[in-house]
Amino acid sequence: MKFDIDKISFKKIIASILICFLPALIGSVFTYPAIPNWYASLNKPFFSPPNWLFGPAWTILYLLMGISFYIIWKRGIKSKEEKNAVYIFFVQLILNALWSFLFFGLRSPFLGFVCIIFLWFSIALTIWKFWRLEKISGILLLPYIGWVSFASILNFFVWILN
Repeated sequence: MKFDIDKISFKKIIASILICFLPALIGSVFTYPAIPNWYASLNKPFFSPPNWLFGPAWTILYLLMGISFYIIWKRGIKSKEEKNAVYIFFVQLILNALWSFLFFGLRSPFLGFVCIIFLWFSIALTIWKFWRLEKISGILLLPYIGWVSFASILNFFVWILN
Protein backbone atom coordinates (compact mmCIF):
# COMPACT_ATOMS: atom_id res chain seq x y z
CA MET A 1 0.00 0.00 0.00
CA LYS A 2 1.29 3.44 -0.92
CA PHE A 3 0.95 6.38 1.45
CA ASP A 4 -1.61 8.81 0.03
CA ILE A 5 -1.20 12.33 1.37
CA ASP A 6 -4.62 13.31 0.00
CA LYS A 7 -6.39 10.90 2.34
CA ILE A 8 -5.00 12.00 5.70
CA SER A 9 -7.12 11.16 8.73
CA PHE A 10 -6.52 14.18 10.96
CA LYS A 11 -7.87 12.41 14.05
CA LYS A 12 -5.44 9.52 13.60
CA ILE A 13 -2.45 11.72 12.84
CA ILE A 14 -3.09 13.93 15.87
CA ALA A 15 -3.58 10.84 18.06
CA SER A 16 -0.40 9.29 16.63
CA ILE A 17 1.65 12.37 17.40
CA LEU A 18 0.18 12.72 20.90
CA ILE A 19 0.91 9.05 21.63
CA CYS A 20 4.54 9.64 20.64
CA PHE A 21 4.84 12.72 22.83
CA LEU A 22 3.63 10.76 25.86
CA PRO A 23 7.15 9.48 26.72
CA ALA A 24 8.34 13.09 26.58
CA LEU A 25 5.67 14.13 29.06
CA ILE A 26 6.43 11.21 31.37
CA GLY A 27 10.18 11.72 31.02
CA SER A 28 9.95 15.44 31.75
CA VAL A 29 8.65 14.66 35.24
CA PHE A 30 12.06 13.13 36.01
CA THR A 31 14.27 15.14 33.67
CA TYR A 32 13.50 18.80 34.39
CA PRO A 33 14.01 18.69 38.17
CA ALA A 34 17.35 16.88 37.75
CA ILE A 35 18.92 19.14 35.10
CA PRO A 36 19.82 22.26 37.12
CA ASN A 37 21.40 20.41 40.03
CA TRP A 38 22.27 16.76 39.52
CA TYR A 39 22.86 16.73 35.75
CA ALA A 40 24.69 20.07 35.86
CA SER A 41 27.10 18.65 38.44
CA LEU A 42 28.06 15.62 36.36
CA ASN A 43 31.29 15.32 34.43
CA LYS A 44 30.39 15.21 30.76
CA PRO A 45 32.49 14.47 27.67
CA PHE A 46 33.72 17.31 25.50
CA PHE A 47 31.16 16.46 22.79
CA SER A 48 28.16 16.88 25.10
CA PRO A 49 25.72 19.26 23.39
CA PRO A 50 24.29 22.27 25.20
CA ASN A 51 21.14 21.55 27.22
CA TRP A 52 18.99 23.81 25.03
CA LEU A 53 19.53 21.49 22.03
CA PHE A 54 17.79 18.48 23.57
CA GLY A 55 14.28 19.99 23.57
CA PRO A 56 14.15 20.95 19.88
CA ALA A 57 15.88 17.70 18.84
CA TRP A 58 13.42 15.52 20.74
CA THR A 59 10.45 17.58 19.54
CA ILE A 60 11.39 16.88 15.93
CA LEU A 61 12.06 13.21 16.67
CA TYR A 62 8.72 12.68 18.45
CA LEU A 63 6.94 14.39 15.56
CA LEU A 64 8.67 12.11 13.03
CA MET A 65 7.83 9.08 15.18
CA GLY A 66 4.19 10.14 15.25
CA ILE A 67 4.03 10.51 11.48
CA SER A 68 5.77 7.16 11.03
CA PHE A 69 3.29 5.44 13.35
CA TYR A 70 0.36 7.18 11.66
CA ILE A 71 1.35 5.80 8.28
CA ILE A 72 1.33 2.26 9.69
CA TRP A 73 -1.91 2.83 11.60
CA LYS A 74 -3.59 4.32 8.53
CA ARG A 75 -2.90 1.23 6.44
CA GLY A 76 -4.59 -0.89 9.11
CA ILE A 77 -3.27 -3.08 11.88
CA LYS A 78 -4.81 -6.37 10.89
CA SER A 79 -2.09 -8.81 9.95
CA LYS A 80 0.25 -10.53 12.38
CA GLU A 81 3.17 -8.60 10.84
CA GLU A 82 1.42 -5.25 11.36
CA LYS A 83 0.44 -6.09 14.92
CA ASN A 84 3.98 -7.23 15.72
CA ALA A 85 5.44 -4.01 14.25
CA VAL A 86 3.10 -1.86 16.33
CA TYR A 87 3.81 -3.89 19.45
CA ILE A 88 7.56 -3.32 19.03
CA PHE A 89 6.92 0.37 18.36
CA PHE A 90 5.11 0.65 21.69
CA VAL A 91 7.89 -1.26 23.46
CA GLN A 92 10.40 1.33 22.27
CA LEU A 93 8.10 4.14 23.46
CA ILE A 94 8.00 2.54 26.91
CA LEU A 95 11.79 2.14 26.93
CA ASN A 96 12.11 5.77 25.86
CA ALA A 97 10.17 6.92 28.94
CA LEU A 98 11.91 4.37 31.16
CA TRP A 99 15.31 5.77 30.21
CA SER A 100 14.38 9.19 31.65
CA PHE A 101 13.22 7.57 34.87
CA LEU A 102 16.39 5.49 35.23
CA PHE A 103 18.91 8.14 34.18
CA PHE A 104 17.36 11.26 35.69
CA GLY A 105 14.80 9.94 38.18
CA LEU A 106 17.04 7.35 39.80
CA ARG A 107 20.13 9.36 38.86
CA SER A 108 21.77 6.25 37.48
CA PRO A 109 23.82 6.67 34.31
CA PHE A 110 24.56 2.93 34.48
CA LEU A 111 20.90 1.87 34.46
CA GLY A 112 20.22 4.52 31.84
CA PHE A 113 22.95 3.01 29.67
CA VAL A 114 21.54 -0.51 30.03
CA CYS A 115 18.09 0.80 29.10
CA ILE A 116 19.30 2.83 26.13
CA ILE A 117 20.95 -0.26 24.64
CA PHE A 118 17.60 -2.07 24.75
CA LEU A 119 15.96 1.08 23.39
CA TRP A 120 18.43 1.20 20.47
CA PHE A 121 17.71 -2.41 19.51
CA SER A 122 13.95 -1.91 19.79
CA ILE A 123 14.19 1.16 17.53
CA ALA A 124 16.28 -0.80 15.02
CA LEU A 125 13.71 -3.59 15.04
CA THR A 126 10.87 -1.07 14.67
CA ILE A 127 12.62 0.52 11.68
CA TRP A 128 13.06 -2.87 10.06
CA LYS A 129 9.41 -3.89 10.68
CA PHE A 130 8.00 -0.52 9.59
CA TRP A 131 10.27 -0.43 6.51
CA ARG A 132 8.87 -3.78 5.40
CA LEU A 133 5.31 -2.47 5.72
CA GLU A 134 5.76 1.10 4.46
CA LYS A 135 9.27 2.16 3.49
CA ILE A 136 8.65 5.83 4.36
CA SER A 137 7.71 4.84 7.93
CA GLY A 138 11.09 3.21 8.39
CA ILE A 139 12.90 6.16 6.81
CA LEU A 140 11.17 8.62 9.16
CA LEU A 141 12.69 6.76 12.13
CA LEU A 142 16.30 6.97 10.90
CA PRO A 143 16.98 10.35 12.60
CA TYR A 144 15.63 8.83 15.83
CA ILE A 145 18.07 5.92 15.82
CA GLY A 146 20.84 8.34 14.84
CA TRP A 147 20.11 10.56 17.84
CA VAL A 148 19.74 7.59 20.20
CA SER A 149 23.07 6.25 18.90
CA PHE A 150 24.68 9.54 19.84
CA ALA A 151 22.79 9.62 23.16
CA SER A 152 24.03 6.08 23.89
CA ILE A 153 27.63 7.17 23.48
CA LEU A 154 26.99 10.27 25.58
CA ASN A 155 25.26 8.17 28.27
CA PHE A 156 28.19 5.73 28.29
CA PHE A 157 30.73 8.50 28.83
CA VAL A 158 28.62 10.17 31.53
CA TRP A 159 28.51 6.81 33.32
CA ILE A 160 32.28 6.25 32.94
CA LEU A 161 33.22 9.82 33.93
CA ASN A 162 31.09 9.74 37.07
